[in-house]
Amino acid sequence: MQQANTNLVIRNPFGTMDVPEPNDAEVMNYAATAALAGDAGDVNTAAWGAIAAASDPLDGTWASRWNGGADPTIAGDTPDKWKEGRAEVRVIGERIYLRFDWDHGRRHGLIDAAREGTRLVGKYINLTNPAIMRPWVGRVVDPTRIDGCFPNGRLDFRR
Repeated sequence: MQQANTNLVIRNPFGTMDVPEPNDAEVMNYAATAALAGDAGDVNTAAWGAIAAASDPLDGTWASRWNGGADPTIAGDTPDKWKEGRAEVRVIGERIYLRFDWDHGRRHGLIDAAREGTRLVGKYINLTNPAIMRPWVGRVVDPTRIDGCFPNGRLDFRR
C-alpha cells in the first residue's frame, strides 16, 4: 500500500493555509474596477491604529479593520460596523502577505497580493471559515497606511 503525499508547500510566511488562486480571473476583474485614490477624502485618512510604528519597510505589526459584512459570530454585528484587530505584514519579493485578526483575536484572515508599485492586487481568505474568499485591492499610501477594498466593503491597515 502506498502512502499519500502529505507534504504541503505553504507560500505565505505565516505557516497558515494559503489563499487559493490569489490572482485568478475574479480578482483581476475586481482589480480593474476598484478605485483607491489614497487622498484626504478617504475613510482611512484619520489615524485610528493604536499599533506603534515600526520603521520602514512595510514588514511588521499593524492595526487592521474591515467592514462591509456582518460576522454572525459577533452579537449585534452589522455590515456597516468596523471590525478591528491586529495585523502582521510580510513582504517577500513582489508578494505581500497581510495576516490579520478581529473579534479580540478569535477570527483570522489572510491576504496574498502582488505588489505593483503602490498598488496591491490579490485575494482574501477567512482562515476561520475558509469557504469565505474575496478579491482584494490595496494601495500603499505611505509606511503607516494601506487602504484596501473588497467587493463588499473596506479592509484597511494602519500603524
